[in-house]
Amino acid sequence: MSSALESASREDLLTLIGLLQRQVAAAEARAEVAEAQAAELTVANERLTARVAELERRLGRNSGNSSMPPSSDAFGRPEKKPQPKSGRKRGRQSGTGGSGLVMTEKPDTTEDHVPAACTGCGSTLDQGDSVGFERRQVRDIPLSTVKITEHRAHRCRCACGTITAQAMPGHIAGSPSSYGPNLRALAVYLLEFQHVPVERTAQLIKDVTGAEVSTGWVASLLGEAAGLVGDSLNLIRALLILGHILHADETTTRTGSVRRWLHVACTDLLTLLHLAPRSRAGADPGGVLPHYRGVLVHDSLSLYAGYPRCTHQLCGAHLIRELTAAEEDFPTRRSGTSRSGGLWPG
Repeated sequence: MSSALESASREDLLTLIGLLQRQVAAAEARAEVAEAQAAELTVANERLTARVAELERRLGRNSGNSSMPPSSDAFGRPEKKPQPKSGRKRGRQSGTGGSGLVMTEKPDTTEDHVPAACTGCGSTLDQGDSVGFERRQVRDIPLSTVKITEHRAHRCRCACGTITAQAMPGHIAGSPSSYGPNLRALAVYLLEFQHVPVERTAQLIKDVTGAEVSTGWVASLLGEAAGLVGDSLNLIRALLILGHILHADETTTRTGSVRRWLHVACTDLLTLLHLAPRSRAGADPGGVLPHYRGVLVHDSLSLYAGYPRCTHQLCGAHLIRELTAAEEDFPTRRSGTSRSGGLWPG
């Protein structure tokens, strides 16, 4: 009986050992799975952390630390550091000159205002009784109303019997009735310089002058004006190409509901603008950058790398924004070597 019990205990022990071994193997397998999952979570956490940091960096971009326009500052620009007070009072400082209108000694017109009767005895008074006067000058513009001028080109018969006809002046259109050069110039000025839409330009001209111009007439003036300034634009292009320093940039604008890019090439005295896609193929039609050999100042957009014949200079304003962004991204790292091998701003 003792032998049977020992045999049974031995079998139970082996069974228990086998069960424990299987449990240990299962636990090790679960540990391996947990370890793999932990590694995956660690990688995912690092990836998400980097993503959040990148999103926060992008969210912090504004017109003060990037090339974004002020209109894109959805959350406003960060507050500037308070500057030390200078001790000066607000407003105009004592001793500085005023900025009011100065009276002129030669007015265009003069209107005399004379009392009609004496306040003492009631006698009639006129300008000849004046012993002095008080002056006031008013600056104003005359009311603008359309003035219709009829031009008559006569035909004259000579004593010899020949009839000679005088041609109409060159600035007069071929139609029997048309709008003159001053009104046409006003419409182009409102469209091009003030960026007033076509319909509002027509409405403004009607309200101010009384001329009931059509939107079609207003729109037709742009092509005519472009032809008249062609020689001037060619001269501006030539002078820009010959300059030692040239600034180039591009900004968004809209034609109706379509987003367009406005390219600019300029110096401190000359500016040339044209609408085109934001690419080298869009910049070339301006006729300046492909031929320029001086120092080109720009925002380091990739399209400018396509002009290797000139010297390139990063715009100082953009450089300051980049340094501001670096300071905001790495506030505690003032100097040293960056990951790319360059120097951190210090």
